[in-house]
Amino acid sequence: MAFGRRRQAEERAEGPGPTDEKTGTTPAEDAADDEAPETAAAEEGGPWDSEDDYPELQRLDFGSLLIPVASGLGFQVNFEATQVDDEGNPLDGRPVAVLVQYEQSALQLQAFAAPKRSGIWDDVRRETARDIEEDANGQAQEQEGPFGTELLAMVPAALTDEVLAEMPQEIREQLPAEYIEQGWAPQVIRFIGVDGPRWFLQGVVQGAAVQDEEQFQILEDVFRNIVVVRGEAPMPPRELLELRIPKEFSEASAEDEEEKVETFNPFERGPEITEVR
Repeated sequence: MAFGRRRQAEERAEGPGPTDEKTGTTPAEDAADDEAPETAAAEEGGPWDSEDDYPELQRLDFGSLLIPVASGLGFQVNFEATQVDDEGNPLDGRPVAVLVQYEQSALQLQAFAAPKRSGIWDDVRRETARDIEEDANGQAQEQEGPFGTELLAMVPAALTDEVLAEMPQEIREQLPAEYIEQGWAPQVIRFIGVDGPRWFLQGVVQGAAVQDEEQFQILEDVFRNIVVVRGEAPMPPRELLELRIPKEFSEASAEDEEEKVETFNPFERGPEITEVR
């Protein structure tokens, strides 16, 4: 599969105004829908809206997200427990994020509802930076990337005995002794976001791709070729768009069942990211 070429950073949409909690619209939006500004994605490439004339590529259907596939990519679905037993063990859950894996890198994807005429990425980015600095004792700074303004953050990651015991030996041997002695290591995370028509797509990059341009290019091309299926149902801004498991996973052959279960462990935790409220 051939991904698209890199493009220049996009122009940012204006920040959101007051919205209706049920529909995510403002009075001005209802009065002047035909004047709605076009998104940079529609002008210069993806991510795409399902109503756009987007390029035909092989994609996995996760419901609200159609994600391109290519050699070397792995996929994992992160679930959030909706029912627990008396001891707090999960009994049932709903998919809340898709994790795309490539070599030593990962891209976590989530799509949210947004107002018709204003994006939410500016506000989400500021809130994420504040949470990282105040709640996680980390650091965050804005920078320009291929999709416009993004957020680069450093979060202290705990190195407990349990974490070290589960860590692959080759990775543990690469850890500086000072990290093990102090009990934490700096974890660098890259937040990217794009405002679309009534939706917002967020990507969280971790691993080598944060600094390795070659690995980031692969994940960037995945992000750029995503199709977001918003649907017509009214939703409050920032509500997570519904995800579902692609049919390809349920049709896996018996000999692949063990591998599938390992890859798609419903309650395995994905990358640690600041919650979008």
